[in-house]
Amino acid sequence: MDVIALVGPSGTGKSHRALQVAQEHNADAIIDDGILIKDGHIIAGESAKTEKSKIMAVRRAIFVLPGHAEQVREAIRKIQPHRILIIGTSENMVHKIAKTLKLPSIQLIIRIEDIASRAEMDLAQFHRLKEGKHIIPVPTIELKTHFSGYLIDPLQTLFKRSGVRRRKLGEKSIVRPVFSYYGKLIIDDTVVYSIVEKIIKAREFIKNVRRVTVEHIFKDEEDRGLQISCEVVLSYGNHIPTLIEQTQAMIREAIEYTTGMIVHAVNIKVQALYVDSPKFSFNPFSLVMGR
Repeated sequence: MDVIALVGPSGTGKSHRALQVAQEHNADAIIDDGILIKDGHIIAGESAKTEKSKIMAVRRAIFVLPGHAEQVREAIRKIQPHRILIIGTSENMVHKIAKTLKLPSIQLIIRIEDIASRAEMDLAQFHRLKEGKHIIPVPTIELKTHFSGYLIDPLQTLFKRSGVRRRKLGEKSIVRPVFSYYGKLIIDDTVVYSIVEKIIKAREFIKNVRRVTVEHIFKDEEDRGLQISCEVVLSYGNHIPTLIEQTQAMIREAIEYTTGMIVHAVNIKVQALYVDSPKFSFNPFSLVMGR
């Protein structure tokens, strides 16, 4: 099984071009916004576009909600696709999806700016931001049970090959998720601080936490994720490497699950060890025996 990916900022037309990219690269399955698509059918998963908030939509898209990844992994095992196309907003996102679904490493990453003009991407963003329109690369009939109550419109897709005739690729659908009307979502760094401090303070072996810092990793003006650092004081007598690794994993999982942001690293610096003073006990026999 091969894995390829199509990446680009939200609202630039990735889902609109998904069928064309899949055909050009011989991909017989697509993973887009939390669903597994094959031959125009939703095989498994639940679309992020059915969620009522943007945070939940992000969680759904990266398969961190309980049972979601397991369901899609099992479906992939059954249908055994030849090549899967993963659609995501960044390279980190598609790599994370591939890892979560236990797929092979991504062999090829296609960027939306390499297959769409600036004008086409601007038009796609206009429809997304101003009109709240999102595209799903499956027929309208396939979405009836998934998008009850949503506005759904069909969109026929044609592809011209060799200038001879037009070949139908498939049907897409336009939906308007509830969260489209919420505007831009900004998660303040204080939210991340609170998550880190709550997890660390719940760990009994950590006596104190200091200097929690959050660094955003940018590439081409796009926020690609977080790097978190903090300093701690530990109680003496514990196996430090094991406990620190456990804490790092807990912090990463909590932040990614709660905010939908990707955490690249959690750096924990042990600043000091705290040693409890032993309680003094008087034993008269020790004095007599010279102990």
